[in-house]
Order: sequence, then C-alpha cells, then structure tokens
Amino acid sequence: MAEKIRIKYAKSSIGYERSQRATLHALGLRKLNQTVVHDDNPVIRGMIKKVNHLVVVEEVE
Repeated sequence: MAEKIRIKYAKSSIGYERSQRATLHALGLRKLNQTVVHDDNPVIRGMIKKVNHLVVVEEVE
C-alpha cells in the first residue's frame, strides 16, 4: 500500500448532491482538473469512495 495518493478532479460536480461537493472541497479540490496529494489513510479513502465517480486516484510511491 502506498503512503501517498494523488487525486485528480476529473468530472464536474454540477447536478450532484451538496454533500458530494462538500467532500470535494474538503479534499482540497476547487477547480476541474486540479490535482492534490494526500496521505493514504482510511479517512481519505472514505472521502474518495463517496466521490469516486468524479475523481481519478493513483498511488504515489
């Protein structure tokens, strides 16, 4: 399991629930095609699972 994960905001959140937009914001994703790097832990994985249809995730080594 990688220690870091790279998350890219790939699809617009327009038309999705407010809680999903808030989750993207909490991950640090503000603009489309923006990329952030987070530690790989269960909290971040849970957030990704909630918005997995809007983001692209890859492990960083």
